[in-house]
Parts: sequence; structure tokens; C-alpha cells
Amino acid sequence: MANKKQVARAAAEAQRKAQQAKADKRNMIIGIVAVLLVVAAALGFILSGNDTPAGQPGTVVVSGPTAASAITEKITHNVVIEVENYGTINAVLYGEAAPITVENFVKLANEGFYDGLTFHRIISGFMIQGGDPKGNGTGGSSETIKGEFAQNGVSNPISHQRGVLSMARSSMPDSASSQFFIMHDAAPHLNGAYAAFGCVTEGIEVVDAICQNTPVTDGNGTVQKANQPIITSIRVTESAGE
Repeated sequence: MANKKQVARAAAEAQRKAQQAKADKRNMIIGIVAVLLVVAAALGFILSGNDTPAGQPGTVVVSGPTAASAITEKITHNVVIEVENYGTINAVLYGEAAPITVENFVKLANEGFYDGLTFHRIISGFMIQGGDPKGNGTGGSSETIKGEFAQNGVSNPISHQRGVLSMARSSMPDSASSQFFIMHDAAPHLNGAYAAFGCVTEGIEVVDAICQNTPVTDGNGTVQKANQPIITSIRVTESAGE
């Protein structure tokens, strides 16, 4: 009788362990799938918008001055950005804080690379992104540059405040090329992850108007080609010390 009870208990224990193993395996699979979904969503988010976070369609009213007066980095260049039907954005660049980024931006501007390109991604209350020859977030110039930001081992003291210019990129840290964005409002979570290199000094109302008037098709700020504001030109108007 004792042996039968022992056998029954052993069988019950084996069944319990088998069921637990199945449950553990199921939970592990669920956990792996959840992680993969998060990674896939993040990667898709990064690649679709060059690693700038998604927002909701609609206009967010933002007003007030830019962060230029609070940035103490040395100004090395003054830049004029003309946007068709919107007006002029004046900005300064900080070539000592982000020398590689500024050199690349100035080179492209002087070559006329940006003339006729567009702002293809606009998220009101966040930023406007442009400088892509394909106009869809996947293009760039013939070169990529080192990402000058803390997560890539480079000190960059410029934070992503209203009016700041920064480089867009893919998930790879050294993938920035020609695409840049102008902050409509502050986004501290970008600090240390993107190469900020300049700031608007005059004409932030142009950015406000672009955010207010440009229709987007989704929460990622996608703008149909026909509605993309056109960058007439970007010109370096003065280079300090040269």
C-alpha cells in the first residue's frame, strides 16, 4: 500500500513539475516576444524618424523666445535659413561645442545642398525635421559623420531647448549626414543622445507657423510631399574668426 502511495505521489509530483515547466516556458516565450516587440517598435520608431520621438497629430501652441541667450558656447557661424512662403530663420552655430557637426553643416550649406529641400517631418510641440534629398526620412548626403553627443563618448553641453538645431540620425550613432531638426519646444530626453550644434536667434515664429499650418498624416509627423515646407536656401552669412 505504501509503495502505491509513493508511486502516486511521485506521479503527481512529476505531473506538477511538467505543468510548471510548461508554464515557465510559456512565460519565457511571452517575455521574449514582449522584449522583441519593444525592440522592434523602438527600431521602427528610430528608423522612421531618425531617432526622434513620435507625437500626436495636431497643433501644440508654443510661444516665447529661444534658448539662444542662455547658451554660453562660443558662436562660430551665423546662418540664414529661408523657407518658402514662411520667411527667414536666423541661427548661430557653436563650432567649438560640435566641430564635426558644424563643419559638415556649413560645407553642405555652402555647396547649396539644402537649396530646394524640405521639412518632411513636423511634430508640433516637438520639432521640425528637414534636409533629406529623398524627402521621406531615409536620405542624406554622400557622407556620414561622427555623432557628437555624450552617449557616443563626446561631450556636448548644448541641451535640446526651444530653437536648438540638432542632427537627425538612424539607430547607429555615427549615421548623421544632412538631416537636421529645429526644436519647437524643449525635449530634455534627447540630451546626450543627439548632436545639438546651433540655435535660432530670430525667426522662431517661422517654426511656430510651420508647426501650426502644416498638415501631417500620422503621429510620427509625416508630411506628404505636396505639403512639405520648402527650404529655399541655407546660407552661412558670417564666420567668426575667419
